[in-house]
Amino acid sequence: MKVSDILRVKGNTLYTVKPDEPLAVAVEIMAGKDIGSLVVMDHGDLVGMLTFREVIQLAAKQGGGVGRTLVRSAMDDHPLTCTLETEMDEVRRMMLDRHARYMPVMDKRMLMGVISFYDVAKAVVDSQDFENKMLKAYIRDWPADASKDESSAS
Repeated sequence: MKVSDILRVKGNTLYTVKPDEPLAVAVEIMAGKDIGSLVVMDHGDLVGMLTFREVIQLAAKQGGGVGRTLVRSAMDDHPLTCTLETEMDEVRRMMLDRHARYMPVMDKRMLMGVISFYDVAKAVVDSQDFENKMLKAYIRDWPADASKDESSAS
């Protein structure tokens, strides 16, 4: 399974913010849209990733508020990225290694979407459910003669 398979199911609605916007505006967007991340774009280029983790870390340093802080002060300016062709096993490994919950999907310099750890976990569960259904159907359709042949051979 590839990242493109997840985006096909998930859709590609994207929410972005500029690095020089107030962090308070970004927090309002995240809360209003019920999302955990924003891609930080500047002049069409990916320059960072802002997640609730960075917001909480900055708020903790500043006594609980974000004040007049800009997005660029809180964002991860070296986010993990993947491509549409990246295999899900590789994405899982990358996310686990870096404790990343969100990953921008790029096609060269173009942002194609964002996948979350939830999206990855859901894809794995859906794939396992499908395999289980196929195995159960196979077992249910097991030829009756095969079991008789085995019992008479003993």
